[in-house]
Amino acid sequence: MTWHVDEDLRGAQFRECDLSGARLVGVVMQDAVIDGLITNLVVNGVDVTEYVEAELDRRHPVRVLIRSQDPVDLCEAARQVHASWATTIERICRIPGIERRSVNDEWSAVQTLRHLVFVHDSWFRRCCLGSTELFTPMGIGPAIEPYRGAHGLDLSLDPGLDEIVSARDAQTAELEAWLNELTAVQLAARAPVPDDDVWPPYARGRTVRQCLATVLNETFQHHGFCVRDLDLIEQQDAR
Repeated sequence: MTWHVDEDLRGAQFRECDLSGARLVGVVMQDAVIDGLITNLVVNGVDVTEYVEAELDRRHPVRVLIRSQDPVDLCEAARQVHASWATTIERICRIPGIERRSVNDEWSAVQTLRHLVFVHDSWFRRCCLGSTELFTPMGIGPAIEPYRGAHGLDLSLDPGLDEIVSARDAQTAELEAWLNELTAVQLAARAPVPDDDVWPPYARGRTVRQCLATVLNETFQHHGFCVRDLDLIEQQDAR
């Protein structure tokens, strides 16, 4: 465990870090932003986790649908999330060049969409359908090796927005068609993850429901990130 005592950490950034069990005692924390998988967060003796989750559900009711065990709810969740993305893509198309701009070292809109191409191939086609086919080359996977450029991904590609959107539209149609036929029994079954070393290595033993949740959550969460950054870019341009 690393100890930081009497250090000036103003402006520090922690990305993709596991801070489980971290204790911040006697700190000054103003204008701080925490974004990630957060549970049992205690602030000045108050567990704020339930409040935060309830507020997020109030702002984004689709989150409740995503957590449902009912195939009908999950189908509606997918429809709503995909509709939100369609609206955002229309917004992107109205501002030429914004799709390749990024802020705060985050992904650009095209990079985000390419990551969702990868999410669909890995967590839906592979984990929910049991597919052993190569991933769509334009997809952007995890930064860690050996998965970064593996299983068909081509890191040299630089597709345009239209090509990426076309790939995502096909994936969206594929997922929604599958959801329309999905039963509760299929949902609760063990995911048919192929027995090899392709991403995601930790999916074996999960249910179809758990793998589908990853697809829907990733699609929902990254839409929020994308909209957040588009807002920031437009605010910067308006100054």
